[in-house]
Parts: sequence; C-alpha cells; structure tokens
Amino acid sequence: MRIALATDLDGTFLGGSDADRAALYGWLAERRRDVALVFVTGRGLSFIRQLCEERLGFWPDHVIANVGTTAVSGTGFAPIAPVENWIDGRWSHDAPGRIARLLADHDGLEPQPDVEGRRVSYFYREGDKAEAARRTVERHGFDGLISDNRFFDVLPQGVQKGPTLLRTIEALGWSPSRVLVAGDTLNDLSMFETGLRGVAVSNSEPRLAAAVRDMAHVHKAARPGAAGVLEALAQFWTERSE
Repeated sequence: MRIALATDLDGTFLGGSDADRAALYGWLAERRRDVALVFVTGRGLSFIRQLCEERLGFWPDHVIANVGTTAVSGTGFAPIAPVENWIDGRWSHDAPGRIARLLADHDGLEPQPDVEGRRVSYFYREGDKAEAARRTVERHGFDGLISDNRFFDVLPQGVQKGPTLLRTIEALGWSPSRVLVAGDTLNDLSMFETGLRGVAVSNSEPRLAAAVRDMAHVHKAARPGAAGVLEALAQFWTERSE
C-alpha cells in the first residue's frame, strides 16, 4: 500500500455528477494495488453490501460503518478484532434501553428505522431540542452527535469515526502519514480532528466548513463530492510518490 483513502460516502465519495464519480472511481481502479480504500460512514453494512453489488461494482478493503461503531474487512465483512473489542467494551447490552429512558421526555426526536451497530439513532427537526438531548446523554456517559441538520446519534463514549479510524490504522499496521480522510458533514469532523491529512469537499455542511476552516492539514476542495475527493487525492498521491 502506498496510500489509503478513508472516505465518507453520502455527499463525498458518492457525491457529485456521474462524470465526477466516474473520474474518481477510474483513478482508483488504475491504482488499486497501491491505494487502500476504506469507507467511513454512518450507513450500515447492509446498505454497503447492496451499494457494492448493485451500484459500484467494486468493494472497499475495509469498512468503518454505523458512525464508527463497526469495523470490518473484506467482502465478507470480517470483524477487525482489536477495534471491535474496544467498541464492545464501551457499549453495554443495556445501553439502548438506558438511552430510551433518558430521552423519553425529549420531544422532537424520531427513531431511525433499521439501525445497525452499537448506537441509537434519531431524526430531528429542531436544533435546540437535539442539543438538549445531546447534553442529557453526555451527562450519562454517552456521546451525542448531531449532523447534517437532521441526524442525532447516541454513541459509546469516545467512539466516533475518527477514533475508530485511528484504531483501525493501528490494527492494520499502517502509517498515519499515508492516510487521507474525506468528508462533508459534522459526523466527519472527528476524522479531521485526528490530525490526519484530509479534504472537506466544497458541498460540506456549513458547520463542518466552519470547524475545519483553520485546520491547515485539511484541504478545502473547490469542487463537490467525488470531484473534491479526487482533487485532494491526486495531490496526496503525487506527494507520497516523490
């Protein structure tokens, strides 16, 4: 592996025009032996399997799914044991019930259907109510994550995309200096907070764009979605090839 791309899906790797996606996917296909691909997403494994089989026609090397609460490898989604064990240690079997009780008096939250992973996830419409719910769960030892002006996730404390990615990099024996991260919403912020080189695509959620504005290690792409990823990835490849 010469470099690795660890990328969000919706709005990022899957974002932009058909031509933009074709350009990115073609670039990766030409360098498949040298570029490891990691999907880092809020989506579950069922969605990713369907995406790869029916739409993409190729698979990532590894997947960090469910907002960082699942870490697997290969087409068979084999658990990355050190990472999965770490997540298990932070999520008790009774966590969903405890969270439901904590949020029982919070209105404005609608449970998301078919949620996988060690998390409890909601849709929300009013930001102030979501912030109040976040403060409640964080007082009781969970992480609350608000993103894309509609998603509210309750996660194991200290477990999000960024921390899980770092542990995955360590488990795989990769050099962090050879990993580029890409994202577009606030649930990607923890990836940029790792200090890994990154790219925030031009269609990023305004609050993410504001959060990474002063991060020198994050490239602010001029183009959206897949085109923005390719913009930074090609530069990163060149730098690591010199």
